[in-house]
Amino acid sequence: MKKIILILLASVLFQPAVFAQDTNLTFIYINGSNNNDKKMKDWYIKGVNKLHPVMKKKFEKNAQIKKWAQDNKLVIAETPVIFFWGYNSKTDLDFVKDRLNISKAFSSTLAYEVRSLLTQFLHDAIWVQKTHNMLPILDELNQQVKQQAQNGQNVILYGYSAGTFVTYQYLFYKLPYIDTQKLLSTLTQDEDVLDFVKDNPAKMTCLSALSYDKGNIGVVTNTGRFVLNQDKEQLKENYLKLDEATENYCAPVGAVRGVVNFASPIPLFYSDVADPEYEMNFGNKYMLKYILENGIYYLTVNFREDPLGFPTSRNLTPAQLEERIDLTFDNPTSVVYDNSSVWSKRSALFAHTSYWSARGTFANGVVKSFVNGTKFYYDKEYQDKILKKKSKKAEVL
Repeated sequence: MKKIILILLASVLFQPAVFAQDTNLTFIYINGSNNNDKKMKDWYIKGVNKLHPVMKKKFEKNAQIKKWAQDNKLVIAETPVIFFWGYNSKTDLDFVKDRLNISKAFSSTLAYEVRSLLTQFLHDAIWVQKTHNMLPILDELNQQVKQQAQNGQNVILYGYSAGTFVTYQYLFYKLPYIDTQKLLSTLTQDEDVLDFVKDNPAKMTCLSALSYDKGNIGVVTNTGRFVLNQDKEQLKENYLKLDEATENYCAPVGAVRGVVNFASPIPLFYSDVADPEYEMNFGNKYMLKYILENGIYYLTVNFREDPLGFPTSRNLTPAQLEERIDLTFDNPTSVVYDNSSVWSKRSALFAHTSYWSARGTFANGVVKSFVNGTKFYYDKEYQDKILKKKSKKAEVL
């Protein structure tokens, strides 16, 4: 009897430790536009808390995702984490609302109502897109990711609406995809600087570490150019502190396992990614290479009825992507995939805010994107089938 009691006691004592070790994948949900008062914040939090259990269940029931999770020793945490930036824009929004109230005295009712609607839905999206507003949010989000990593947690970032701008810029500024030696060799012909860098190799780093205020290697201009620090001695001094800056300002290596963007208007606000003359697209290429080679799934899922759900890009195979960006992927293990045709059965008026009420449909869309995206990238037979179907459709058109 005593032996049985000891066995039962041991099982109770050790169970929490096993649970803590196994539950190591946190979903972080990032809010979108029009979430800057208590009512809207409560609406968003309530929606996430309804969505997350469904999303977790759909992930765990799918055989392919289950295998991916087992291969990577990942188990989804029961509780979602909500990263909320909505209140940050309140001061600026109040300023706009004050001007809106002034216009009420002389505007027609229709003009005022349209102006009010545009303010409600577009202000935060425009506000967060501006670099001086975005960068502090990225730093705050990175602290959240680092804290999760310190607790043994990997993360998947869920960006809703204008929150997709945050996820995109987070990857762009915080992923350590930059080889400083290669970067500097394209920015300067100063042999002294290049020899110094070669003699003092640094770890792969991120844009935030290169351009933080007090120790910058260079700065990003408003035109999208990265301009090198022109003080050579200061440049060398800052370069020697780069590994420390990488530790402080970049995402922990391996912590971000994926991004799911939904209700995404990214192409509407970041159309400059299509401009070959925009210099920061150089960074986008290497960011994409890093994402694919480091197992970071990047999925876009939109309801087809959502008027603000823009497809991020056409789905391309790795070979097609390599040809387009003129880079070679070394052993890619993840996907960048768009699924903007999920049928929510909601009207266009309500589709943008219905990802919570149609949570089962949305969660199925995310799972389908993971599965079909993986097949599209790595299953040659599936690739041929899809490409053949696209070719036939093009012939008909």
